[in-house]
Amino acid sequence: MLPHHGRFPYSPWSARSTESWPGDRKLAIYLGVNLEHFAFGEGLGAELAPGGPQPDVLNYAWREYGNRVGAFRLLQLLDELDLPCTVLLNSAMYAHAPALVDAHRLRGDEIAGHGRTNSERQSTLPEPEEARLIAEATAAIMMNEGHAPRGWLSPWIAESAVTPDLLQEAGYSYSLNWCMDDQPVWKTTRKGRILSIPYPQEANDIPAIVARKDGADQFAQMLIDDFAERIQQTSDGVPQVMGIALHPYIIGQPYRLRALRRALATIADERDKVWITTAGAIFDHCMTWPEGSIP
Repeated sequence: MLPHHGRFPYSPWSARSTESWPGDRKLAIYLGVNLEHFAFGEGLGAELAPGGPQPDVLNYAWREYGNRVGAFRLLQLLDELDLPCTVLLNSAMYAHAPALVDAHRLRGDEIAGHGRTNSERQSTLPEPEEARLIAEATAAIMMNEGHAPRGWLSPWIAESAVTPDLLQEAGYSYSLNWCMDDQPVWKTTRKGRILSIPYPQEANDIPAIVARKDGADQFAQMLIDDFAERIQQTSDGVPQVMGIALHPYIIGQPYRLRALRRALATIADERDKVWITTAGAIFDHCMTWPEGSIP
């Protein structure tokens, strides 16, 4: 037998339950807005161009554009289209860019955990150090928001063998690390279970634009086509989740934001047919479904 993660069994799409989202809708959509801070002169970070010797001013400044400019322009767009989002927050942002976090809080956006900084991977840490990373990020959100976050996305989608266990034990209800399904899936842990909510690696500006080198129009058209195909697919009665992952230093560049505007407006115009929401609200609604309806 091949090694197996042991977190969830195989479940074919053809065997899924036909529950519904609010309003008898079959497609739930959420925007995951990544607010990230990076160390200067060390650590990890996406690259606009191949990095040179540290300090890598070009790539650091490119990423910092998102926190200073791009994220605020994205906020304006979300306000114009009346779209909520789930903020995937590096806890270092509270000290680095508090005005940006404040702006999302004022909108009522959900704040989910996204580690301390995207300059590190939790998967490389011994279990006690990984537990401390989760605890520190969680405590910062609790102190600033007045309540603990319920969801977690690991920096770089990096998990150790015990990450789901540590998250569940730290009080998390859901995680966004696994992209293996279009529905929420229960994952087992050593002390209970945690819900895996789909987080996209296709409808995501980093793999699309940074890795595959897709253009702004190509990315926007991908979102429109993904949305249209899912609307058609839901004729089978099976509820789906469509996530859209955005990073302000990428999508907040004016010409890319122009293309994103077109895609999000297309989705917003169909809000009577779909449920545009947050990842946390998806978790809450899943808890109203009968036991056994979530794979």
